[in-house]
Amino acid sequence: MKESKKFLDSKGSKKNQIFKNYSIIFWIFIIGSLLGFVHENLLTILKGHYVLRQGLIYEPLIPIYGIGLLVFYLVYYKLEFKKSSKTLQVLIVFMVGFLAGGITEYICSFVQEYFFGTISWDYSKLKYNFNGRTSIFHSFCWGIIGVLVFELLLPKIKKSQNHIMDRQVKIFTIILSVLLLFDCTISILACNRQTERRNNLKPNSALKVFLDKHYPDEYLNRIYNNAKTVKK
Repeated sequence: MKESKKFLDSKGSKKNQIFKNYSIIFWIFIIGSLLGFVHENLLTILKGHYVLRQGLIYEPLIPIYGIGLLVFYLVYYKLEFKKSSKTLQVLIVFMVGFLAGGITEYICSFVQEYFFGTISWDYSKLKYNFNGRTSIFHSFCWGIIGVLVFELLLPKIKKSQNHIMDRQVKIFTIILSVLLLFDCTISILACNRQTERRNNLKPNSALKVFLDKHYPDEYLNRIYNNAKTVKK
């Protein structure tokens, strides 16, 4: 009986640890995506012409920023300094952010173009750009953001992990996860169907008929107003 109880306890603790790890990753993604949404929409206000910017059809999130924050978390989490000077620490953190942010931005741009035939940013007019997907300037910005994340945000994230398994937080995590899964799924399907329409492919299933009816080009272009079709 004792051995059975130990086995069940260990199995339960393993599931809890898996859920805890998932919750940490999930909330880092949500925080980054929400901050990105705020940032992008503030930029349009500062430019004097407000246009709603979002990365998903329904939720106020821009996933690339969530991915970026998650990458920063993963590369910075176990980064420790013992005897090095503060200046050297900041320089190392900056360079890690410089490389990690630039590479992530490049990959995200490539994936978007490959799967959907669109790009949401193009830096080809900037000096020292890399296929227009990222540039030295934007990598420099990622480096600065990396320092801010490491110094200001990462300590708060680590501290908040103590509450990630609170009952209310767990329930909210599950509910929001379901909503996010739905939003990501319908957004990907709708964008993929739009790509098919650009290639003059007729709907060959009830799902595609549904997508054509409820997510036409006019609707998607209004949401993804920053996305530009790549000419091939």
